[in-house]
Amino acid sequence: MLVGVTGFGSVWRRRIREGGSGRRPFAHTSYFNTTGVMVNDRLVRRRKIAGHLRLDGVSGFNPNYPSRAIGRVFECAEACVWKGQNKVLFRRLLRTAAKPDCFLVVTRSAEVGRLDLTASDWKSDDSLLISFSECDCQQEACS
Repeated sequence: MLVGVTGFGSVWRRRIREGGSGRRPFAHTSYFNTTGVMVNDRLVRRRKIAGHLRLDGVSGFNPNYPSRAIGRVFECAEACVWKGQNKVLFRRLLRTAAKPDCFLVVTRSAEVGRLDLTASDWKSDDSLLISFSECDCQQEACS
């Protein structure tokens, strides 16, 4: 599946796994992105729908400049649900222009107004909600 990136959620974390060889103690780094909102001047997840994107260090994603991935297309695994969370693995950044099959879109209540997830028409039928965070009047959704 080819995914065009229009934005990322607010919360980032990383996981460093020790490599099998003694020469490279941190052979693999994975970066995880999900939604979040500000609470008492701190960015927190406050998940209503749990899920995240995973971008491995070998995918071509540069964690120092995540904005460079916006407008680009990634080859991704199909979305899945694992341990009750929605997940999408971004396998690799395409080096040449390609038509995406779908788009990663992040919306915030400050930009689009309040999202009512109980309404049947709040999103298109072929959209997948990956994660959703909410606290008081703040919302962030990644789909």
